[in-house]
Amino acid sequence: MKQLTFILSLILLTSCTPNTNAASPLVDLTIAAEKSVNAVVYIKVTVQGKTQRYSVQDPFEDFFGGFFGQRIPQQREYREPDKHGAGSGVIISSDGYIVTNNHVVEGATEISVKLNDNREFQGKVVGTDPSTDLALVKIDGKDLPTLPIGDSDKLKVGQWVLAVGNPFNLTSTVTAGIVSAKARSLGANGIESFIQTDAAINAGNSGGALVNENGELVGINAMLYSQTGSYAGYGFAIPTSIMNHVVEDLKVYGSVQRAILGIRGGDVAGYLDNEKARGKEVDLGTLTGVWIERVIDGGAADEAGLQRGDIITKADDRDVHKMSELQEIIARHRPGDKIVITYLRERKQYTVKVTLDSDQQNTKKV
Repeated sequence: MKQLTFILSLILLTSCTPNTNAASPLVDLTIAAEKSVNAVVYIKVTVQGKTQRYSVQDPFEDFFGGFFGQRIPQQREYREPDKHGAGSGVIISSDGYIVTNNHVVEGATEISVKLNDNREFQGKVVGTDPSTDLALVKIDGKDLPTLPIGDSDKLKVGQWVLAVGNPFNLTSTVTAGIVSAKARSLGANGIESFIQTDAAINAGNSGGALVNENGELVGINAMLYSQTGSYAGYGFAIPTSIMNHVVEDLKVYGSVQRAILGIRGGDVAGYLDNEKARGKEVDLGTLTGVWIERVIDGGAADEAGLQRGDIITKADDRDVHKMSELQEIIARHRPGDKIVITYLRERKQYTVKVTLDSDQQNTKKV
């Protein structure tokens, strides 16, 4: 009887003890979705077909010959059919500035922008930046719905995000997922530090919004990784940390004032793997960072004294684990800006201040 009483008491105590490991309430994404769909637009583009000239020979000349024995080719023209495409864009100002991908509007001769309330506008390309796959489009409008721009640096892996766009012409589509990784590099663009997400991204989502749970824009959806061409769990967005500088420059200059460090290199992890595959064991004093393969003569890094074999571990007081993170940091700056670089040389740490060049090899703003 005493044993039964003890068991019952134990069961009662267990059932009444608060569960400190209980799951937290689900995140409510409805407000973020409502904000987003009105600021994400459907972009239709037309690329006019090129006209080509070519020469043909009159077949009857083989029988009758040309005048005075000459063979005179005839000139004909052929016009390729127009090409049509579609994507998404994000309104970032109430007077009609829209961010999208460069590959959405590249070569477009006509741009049509449709809002969620079915209003349509003609769009004009303000500027493009193929290196980051970003473009800025302008429509004539007032009091347009916008998305506030958030800080992509504050995103954490595992955080909820929404992908908003127009996949397969299904306008105003919202999908949810989490941040799967940050600072991804795929080798698709000259400058990239993608946010990876498992929120469904498909054809037509390009240029659409990646939004946090507060309804803030944190990225521009750019591509998916798939062996079939359709969503397979891997989508990638350009962070606002890169977008902000590009948009500002396109507005003011029509092109991006790009700062460069003047090095060629790669991830330390990749370098170590390659050396190991060659049967070499290398001790760099770190397992992460950017290994400098080449310093451009006369460039910013060269002027600061950086050398081949140095390992960059920090820039702008931010840890650098791989090349994509270094690219993201440099992409925020303009020519002439000064940044502090921390690096290892023969396993000893050094710090140097670097004045960044422009991609025209000078420190002047174009």
